[in-house]
Amino acid sequence: MTTSALSPKRELWLLVTLAGIQFTHIVDFMVMMPLGPQFTKLFKITDGQFGLLVSAYTFAAGASGLLASLYVDRFGRKKLLLSLYVLFGLATLACGLAPSYDTLMLARVAAGAFGGVLMALSQTIIADVVPFERRGRAMGIVMSSFSAATVAGVPGSLFLAAHFGWHAPFFAIAGVCAALAMGAWATLPPLAGHLQSEPQSPLANIITVLKDRNHQKAFVFTALLIGAGFTLFPYITIFLTANAGFTVQQVPFVYLCGGAVTLFTARWIGRLSDSMGKAKIFRIMALLTIVPLLLLPQSAPFGLYTVLVVTTCMFVGMNGRNIPGMALVTSAANPKLRGTFMALNSSVQSAAMGVAAFVGGHIISRDAQGLVQHFWVNALLGVVASLLSVVLVGRLKLHGAAPAVAVLAASPVDAARIG
Repeated sequence: MTTSALSPKRELWLLVTLAGIQFTHIVDFMVMMPLGPQFTKLFKITDGQFGLLVSAYTFAAGASGLLASLYVDRFGRKKLLLSLYVLFGLATLACGLAPSYDTLMLARVAAGAFGGVLMALSQTIIADVVPFERRGRAMGIVMSSFSAATVAGVPGSLFLAAHFGWHAPFFAIAGVCAALAMGAWATLPPLAGHLQSEPQSPLANIITVLKDRNHQKAFVFTALLIGAGFTLFPYITIFLTANAGFTVQQVPFVYLCGGAVTLFTARWIGRLSDSMGKAKIFRIMALLTIVPLLLLPQSAPFGLYTVLVVTTCMFVGMNGRNIPGMALVTSAANPKLRGTFMALNSSVQSAAMGVAAFVGGHIISRDAQGLVQHFWVNALLGVVASLLSVVLVGRLKLHGAAPAVAVLAASPVDAARIG
């Protein structure tokens, strides 16, 4: 189901706008992780409590995704996108104004509640507007926001935090949100074509989505895709400062190097996914990512440059498998129920992030010297999740794909069923 046929120029502008919205959402989420050492010291909290601060954001996003599944297909995409984005900007502003751990926790819950639905809504709009054969390229453009966030957003936020206090990054993000919201209001089309169909009961839509076996597989695939990284990501800065001896000034180089390289690889991998097959490229990138996942916990004694090579490879791999991975997930959705599916899938994403971060925070510990212990277990969990996702991706049925593409994306058993 296509909401509207856009000209190539309008389609590109739409994708750039969505990338900008995703940029602020990603920076808002990611900036918490390198600020971990400051928060643990400032609020006198443990690593586990910091992990809960990260997890609260994602759990709130998951809960809001469940709620959004009741209404996401009943409003125009533009109106809903802008409403949620304004609320997200206000919640981010509240994070910067928070005077204590408890109030920051409440503000993070609010930001997660609105930000999580934004990601699902952006992916829904892409699937509505962009045909399957160009969807890898479209995902590459929008997900290059991750690269921009790591190149400019996170290092810039850390610069502001170092010179003006930890509140400053959140004020800056809120300001960018205001500018982007006004630009999106002035330029985006209505994106309301999905409202032309006969409305159904929201609860009936949810039940229909949840009963679909292909949707169930897509939800599990999403959980594995996201969970593979979030046993490690929230604790990379803590691990590097404690075990590898990184200074606060050196931490931004991890994000700068990783983001700079993925800024170039994201769109290339997106185009490659369209030309060579999304499932094939996903498998390749997921398997390659296992190497830096295993190397990271062992890299601390080898110095700054070795660590940067390992973390950069991990960023490229994770971003590279997410591009075809999410293109496949949006294509696994029944087009008539795509908004509801993506809202529920957002809940799955957020729950996977939250559970992985929560579990990861309780696996690691500190020894008498303050060194992080058992980080390798977190990495091993990420490897297992990656391998399971490689197995499951071949079992997804794709809507909108040409028969040959759908068959190539499936396992031999499922290919026969699709055919």
